[in-house]
Amino acid sequence: MASANSITGCLDLLKRGDRDAAERLWVTYIQRLVGLARIKMGSAARRAADEEDVALSAFDSFCRRAEQGRFPRLADRDDLWQLLVVLTERKAIDLMRREGRKVRGEGRVVSLSDEVIPVANILLDPGPTPEFAAQAAEEFRHLLALLTDDSLRNVAVWKMEGYTNKQIAGRLGCIEQTVERKLRSIRQIWTGALSP
Repeated sequence: MASANSITGCLDLLKRGDRDAAERLWVTYIQRLVGLARIKMGSAARRAADEEDVALSAFDSFCRRAEQGRFPRLADRDDLWQLLVVLTERKAIDLMRREGRKVRGEGRVVSLSDEVIPVANILLDPGPTPEFAAQAAEEFRHLLALLTDDSLRNVAVWKMEGYTNKQIAGRLGCIEQTVERKLRSIRQIWTGALSP
């Protein structure tokens, strides 16, 4: 059973309406979401909202939907990050489109969290824009370079390719706990590098 302080434990609690779990997830992911929104928005002018507003709106949408049981496959940190990336990217795109319009709601102020992204749009997402994909690939290359051990790099690449821990263990010829230990090491290295 997952610890209440683990990401998986927090997800389980969030699905049951625990707002403290949402706050723990927020603290864990806020900086990464703001950075992601900043990358997606690039040099676009910020008027009514900025990358922090985008991150907050994406996280709020995620929490509300998770509490409603709208993400049945949401099981761990990997699933969570994929959802947060999609939501943040969509919120950033929506904001840039709104701010680029000549007529902006005829003077009405619209909150980012008021806009709902249909679940079908998330499921039918054509993927990231080429610019976003290039930036993400560059960031991933940078993160891989921080891993000095070949087995850690292989585990990171295979995980990003969607292999399960069991499949990675089979490739490495080890047990799943070894893969989990390597993933923890990778997260510690990357978290240390991403911390301000």
